Amino acid sequence: MPGTHDSLWQALSTHQSRMSGVRLIDLFEADGDRARRYQLSAAGLRLDYSKNLITDETLNLFSRLLDANTLPHRVQQMIEGERVNFTERRPALHTLLRTRKSKSPANLKDEAEAVAQCLARMESIAGAIRSGKWTGYDGRPIRKIIHLGIGGSYLGPRMVAEALSPYQSGDIDCAYVANVDAHHIDRVLKHSVQETTLIIIASKTFTTLETRLNAQTAIDWLKKRVPAIDIEKHLIAVTANDDGAAQFGVAAENILPMWDWVGGRYSLWSAVGLPIAITHGFKTFRALLDGAAAMDLHFEDAPWPDNMPMMLALLGIWYHNFHGAQSHAVLPYDHRLRLLPAHLQQLDMESNGKSATTEGMANNYDTGPIVWGGEGTNGQHAFHQLLHQGTRFVSLDFILPLVPHHNMTEHHDWLVANCLAQSQALMRGRSIEEIDDEPRTKSHRYMPGNRPSNTIVFDKLTPEALGALIALYEHKVFCQAMIWHINPFDQYGVELGKIMGESIHDFISGADKDPSIDPSTEQLVQFYKDRRKH
Repeated sequence: MPGTHDSLWQALSTHQSRMSGVRLIDLFEADGDRARRYQLSAAGLRLDYSKNLITDETLNLFSRLLDANTLPHRVQQMIEGERVNFTERRPALHTLLRTRKSKSPANLKDEAEAVAQCLARMESIAGAIRSGKWTGYDGRPIRKIIHLGIGGSYLGPRMVAEALSPYQSGDIDCAYVANVDAHHIDRVLKHSVQETTLIIIASKTFTTLETRLNAQTAIDWLKKRVPAIDIEKHLIAVTANDDGAAQFGVAAENILPMWDWVGGRYSLWSAVGLPIAITHGFKTFRALLDGAAAMDLHFEDAPWPDNMPMMLALLGIWYHNFHGAQSHAVLPYDHRLRLLPAHLQQLDMESNGKSATTEGMANNYDTGPIVWGGEGTNGQHAFHQLLHQGTRFVSLDFILPLVPHHNMTEHHDWLVANCLAQSQALMRGRSIEEIDDEPRTKSHRYMPGNRPSNTIVFDKLTPEALGALIALYEHKVFCQAMIWHINPFDQYGVELGKIMGESIHDFISGADKDPSIDPSTEQLVQFYKDRRKH
């Protein structure tokens, strides 16, 4: 198990101490082949990891860390359906959702058949809606989708829909709603027409407060114009709780399955991705799955050090556990990927924000980092100041499609130039000696440099490239969890606040105060109740 008493952990710590004075620019000068050697390609993506504070010795230590934690074996366990989610006693089979049926593991044929049947239903539903054959109660074709979910059933499909906007076809619009804050759903409903609107309710358990409340609000809105007998024409559910969906008026033939072996943050590959198939076409959704499957195959087959997810995972551990980095920034230089950092934030922080080991012990080492980020070049005018001159160590990923979906070459040339300039400036910095004017501000204009980063490039932001990119980060997170000896597939940390929220809601609604409500919270509730009277 990792930690201060582990000999390999100590070897990495000693190595980091020896490298504390090493500068990246010196590593490049000492090895003219470094840029070429520290590159990886997989599933249409190219990773340049040469601007990292590593040497061949570092990579050898990484290799030993992978071997000590039997990473290839752990990968096989996940893909072949073993109960890697040990706390909930479930497999984690999100990779099966994007594997072609003919290539699925032999021991998962039943699950693969269920996935194939679900995809066929998705294709049929999407085709019927796109062609206008699926109509509302008055015979008009559906032209507005309102997708209700939260967490992975919201962040994932919304991010994909935005990222693949050039592939959207037809005149069907989709609004994604998650928050219990009614300002969102109120605005969406005000810009929708009941007769041509279809509500998709995505909830594995059908017990999630936010989704149930938004679903009831949307159904009440439908009923203002849609006869009760025809409501089912305007409802689809994606769930593992068919009875729960039926109680909301969803017809059995309009319920698509989810399985307990698919976590919410991996659910975009499932029927939760139905709105993508509707607005962008099923072929686009299938291509997204194929791109992810290509990365899955690379992850399963590529040895170290040619395995891209493993490389990203080890670099992250290197910085978070041995260099003191507490956060990781994802910086996509493409406006369409502006929601990617939020999706990866949930993927990483909900998966690896854990403090108990597989042995049930408290960790004595750091696990998941804070994940954040934003699109370039906007971020350069917001938070890059801290990256260049701040006191915090932040690990970085730059993400850059090389070919745009527009013909404005000058714009894209500047976008690419800025992305590459940022990674170079972070590495090189600016010394005091280089600042030969304005002596009074020299110390303020000094930039230390030596700040590492990865750069991930690909030709074009296609469905295949996006699928591979998302899967890359999923597998990175899994590898880190295996090395940290934690379970990346549960999320017990989200439960306590929900439970307390129920007692506070009861108190707001007039019930006696629960003894567990502290004086500060009681005072805030009372302040709210006083204001609500007005």
